[in-house]
Amino acid sequence: MNGSVPPATVAVIGANGHGHWHRRVIAPLHADGRLRLVALVDVGPVRDEREAPVPPGVGVFTDHRAMLAATRPEVVVICTPPHTHLPIARDAVAAGADLLLEKPPVLSLAEHDELTDALTAAGRVAQVGFQALGSAALTALTDALTAGRLGAVTAISTVAAWQRPDAYYARASWAGRRSVDGRPVLDGALANPLAHAVMQCLAVAEALGGAPPSPVAIEVERYRVRPIEVEDTAVLRVRFRAGPPVLAAVTLASARFVAGEVTVTGTTGQAVLEYPTDRLRLPGDAAPRHVPGRQGLLENLLAHRIDPPAVPLIAPLARTAPFTALLDGLRSAPEPRLLDGDLVDVVGDGHERARHVRGVVEVLRRCADQGSLPSELGVPWAVPAYRADLTGRTPDHHQ
Repeated sequence: MNGSVPPATVAVIGANGHGHWHRRVIAPLHADGRLRLVALVDVGPVRDEREAPVPPGVGVFTDHRAMLAATRPEVVVICTPPHTHLPIARDAVAAGADLLLEKPPVLSLAEHDELTDALTAAGRVAQVGFQALGSAALTALTDALTAGRLGAVTAISTVAAWQRPDAYYARASWAGRRSVDGRPVLDGALANPLAHAVMQCLAVAEALGGAPPSPVAIEVERYRVRPIEVEDTAVLRVRFRAGPPVLAAVTLASARFVAGEVTVTGTTGQAVLEYPTDRLRLPGDAAPRHVPGRQGLLENLLAHRIDPPAVPLIAPLARTAPFTALLDGLRSAPEPRLLDGDLVDVVGDGHERARHVRGVVEVLRRCADQGSLPSELGVPWAVPAYRADLTGRTPDHHQ
């Protein structure tokens, strides 16, 4: 830290739940004097934890507007339910703060434009919490693509297979909901837990085209294994104005774990990035290798504030516009098909009860390998895809 620049004051809105992750990132930076945590906000009691205690002198609030008026933080971390992001972000920007905004940043392109305009008018910036974009392994992959190591890229796909028990959907009143009080929430696998898989694919498409890609259409099949309003299993195909399509095949209802693999296929080779672990296999590699050096989004934002030309943001709001365009296309999709009976195995009980789609990993891998949707492969439980035209939905201006 340059001694002539005082550390930025930082507040966290949404200090419980996933906010604990942000507090654990902030704690050593606060201790080292690289930032000064001034406030924590949550509607519930803010709890101390071993790796992120509440430092002496830090204000604790239940209302974010009262906090903004009392502490005037320079940086605000927003880790609240997705449907609350925009109004809270507007308030923080109006109070003069730059943002670290959890993903999904907003839930429609209209909201994207509104937040962009607010940031521009206030001269502020927003970094979006797609932390995997700070991966040195992603940079190594995109460098290999631009160097031509895979030849002409013909396909981009991702497979991720996780398990979420009943407790996951009981964690909050908005969990697994399509909307709350008339406002979109879209808390499905594509928009929230496995959004990183989709965003990594969009980053690959961006590297190929030299700018954030422009999606023109989506085709998606969405499924669920419990009475939620959104998907826990989905296969999404995205087509762009230029470049190869992206195929995302993901589930939260798998007995087998696949951390998250992004596969890029070219005319002369194939690369696989396991994005949660930063493990990368390029053509010619005998095995995947860990690529160290992931950049933290908060540290990047702090450095950007000191010297914007020298330190570009890793995940500025504009870079996430294609992702929000996909969410915009999903807003009108029909209710996901319920998979049950012999298609699903139920294990455990109580809050730890989990439901697994039989053979789902094999289905998802076939889809990714062939660039196809389950219905196109004749999967017995598949339903016809929902299709949406996204032409004209990508914002014309960027923050």
